[in-house]
Amino acid sequence: MRQRQARQQARRAREFESFVAGAAGRLLHAATLLTTEPPDANPRARRLLTAALTRTYAHWDRLRGEDPYDRARQELAARFARTAWRAHRGRGGVLSALGPRERLVVVLRLGEGVAEEQTAALLGLPVERVRSICARSVATLTSGPRTSGGASPTMTVAPS
Repeated sequence: MRQRQARQQARRAREFESFVAGAAGRLLHAATLLTTEPPDANPRARRLLTAALTRTYAHWDRLRGEDPYDRARQELAARFARTAWRAHRGRGGVLSALGPRERLVVVLRLGEGVAEEQTAALLGLPVERVRSICARSVATLTSGPRTSGGASPTMTVAPS
């Protein structure tokens, strides 16, 4: 009995390690955009990612066919939404002109390519509200301050 449990735990750990090896970079990028920290100095984003991955690992056996990346992204978004009130403005990143909810919508919709309906369900908002937040946020970003080179800041958009 103990050997079987040990094998199952080892298999679970291997599966999770391979998932993290493949998904951590993209999730860290999303967390960095949410916290508006520079990519090379992002302790808040790393803490956010660690918390999301910890919760994902805790529910690993209960995923049963669910995409683990979607689960980790949901945990990341939920954790950010719960803690974002502590730091309303960013620290100079691309999305620092936006509030926490606006950053969350922009990262999920444009950065991660999540559908409006899924974003609305994840955040507990009507679809129309998600659509208007995204449009207003994009307008803010495109009309916002220019960088020293004269170009607007850019964000990598996930493929559809």
